[in-house]
Amino acid sequence: MVDRIHHDGVLIVGAGLAGLSAALAAAPRSVLLLTGAPLNQGCSSAWAQGGMAAALSADDAPALHAADTIAAGAGLVDSAMAHLLAKEGPAAVRHLAALGAPFDRNAAGDFATSLEAAHSRSRVARVKGDQAGRAIMEAVVQTALSSRHIEVRAGMRLRGVLHDLSGRVRGVVAEQAGRLIEITAPATLFATGGIGGLYAVTTTPAELQGEGLALAALAGATIADPEFVQFHPTAIDIGRDPAPLATEALRGEGARLINAAGEFFMAAYHPDAELAPRDVVARAIHAELAAGRGAFLDARAAVGDHFPEEFPAVYAACLSGGVDPRVQPIPVAPACHYHMGGIVTDANGQTSLEGLFAAGECASTGVHGANRLASNSLLEAAVFGTRAGKAAREQREAPSGPLRRILTPDLPAEALAALRIGMSRDAGVVRDGAGLTNLLSEIDRFEAAHGRAGPLVAARLTAQCALDRKESRGGHYRSDFPEPLPPKRTFVTFADLRSDDPLSLAAE
Repeated sequence: MVDRIHHDGVLIVGAGLAGLSAALAAAPRSVLLLTGAPLNQGCSSAWAQGGMAAALSADDAPALHAADTIAAGAGLVDSAMAHLLAKEGPAAVRHLAALGAPFDRNAAGDFATSLEAAHSRSRVARVKGDQAGRAIMEAVVQTALSSRHIEVRAGMRLRGVLHDLSGRVRGVVAEQAGRLIEITAPATLFATGGIGGLYAVTTTPAELQGEGLALAALAGATIADPEFVQFHPTAIDIGRDPAPLATEALRGEGARLINAAGEFFMAAYHPDAELAPRDVVARAIHAELAAGRGAFLDARAAVGDHFPEEFPAVYAACLSGGVDPRVQPIPVAPACHYHMGGIVTDANGQTSLEGLFAAGECASTGVHGANRLASNSLLEAAVFGTRAGKAAREQREAPSGPLRRILTPDLPAEALAALRIGMSRDAGVVRDGAGLTNLLSEIDRFEAAHGRAGPLVAARLTAQCALDRKESRGGHYRSDFPEPLPPKRTFVTFADLRSDDPLSLAAE
């Protein structure tokens, strides 16, 4: 037997910064917020270290921030979206500060900003060096919990989507304590995060396996750029799953990458050395590791004895693995960090399906292109989450007939573990046609054995579009096609993946 609930407001799935920003912005409309993990757990937002990028200083401007975003995105950024993000960014940071996010300040009381890779200005607002995500989330969570229009239900796992015969999304199927619950609402908003849990080496919560992306795709939504996955260059290589992160801000402060012989190697790969774009640094470290030379982040001179107070999360993670970063270089390796692709939305979070909105990492606004600019993720979650919440609150009930359910089966733990290994091996930092073809064959076998589980759908989207993009660009590097082609974004539906026709790569 299935329980049924109707919520006469906005139904939000996901409680990271995008979901909570949407929930707060939906006021005074009532919000039902579903989350699998307790608030401030199981979401990438709380794990973000670097901070929020915004033009907050006198020598900066939104146009400069937008230009850096567009340059980092390697030809695939939607320029209008980048300018919108940059324009609304400073107000978003100030709003979060007003909610209680304790951003670092300078002696004059202004935001203290850091320089990160591929930024032309110091514009990353941070908290105690590497505590931004958790501190921001704590402030937003407290605000949400005290907001009378928001009802939070934890322990609710997304299992399916409901739609009517016209294709309009009417709600979701959630599972709580082994029981399925159908929840209908005038507006449904996915803020379900990325796909990091599909990779064996990741810096994100393992629970994030693309479930929102997969269900939207199965319901017929248009998906953009799923092949573009960002690998953070400096995950701390101490054998933990997920891997702890050595924030980009360390390199902004002057930390250098060395190999086991103590040689600085980044200048051989890019003129900007440690401050090169993330994809370049990730491939350089991958190459050093593959060659057996090792890779380490040396922050002894740049930070040294100041680690405990300036970068407490990095310091604690290193100590847990037997490394004292004050006196030892930090072993590092690239790890899945962020998914640039996702459910296509407009500037207000509307997807290609009526009744369904999306925000945060599961969405694709086009603002990240082929390679997200450092510290734009929290900003995007706040800016576009807020916009999506405001748009979703305007949705009203529409006439509805019979509802159809799209449910995804569970993927057994052994199959998920094998899939994660295959994704890191064949859809990782460096890819080729043979590996991606092999990965798709593995996905076929898993699907035949276990059904169309959400992780398999998300993995198929990533792998198939990576195979079809026969070039290298941003976070997508093909060793068999190392040169770029004229820039084109990917727009695809799940039905396209299951046809014999090549995927359509629509021009930007």
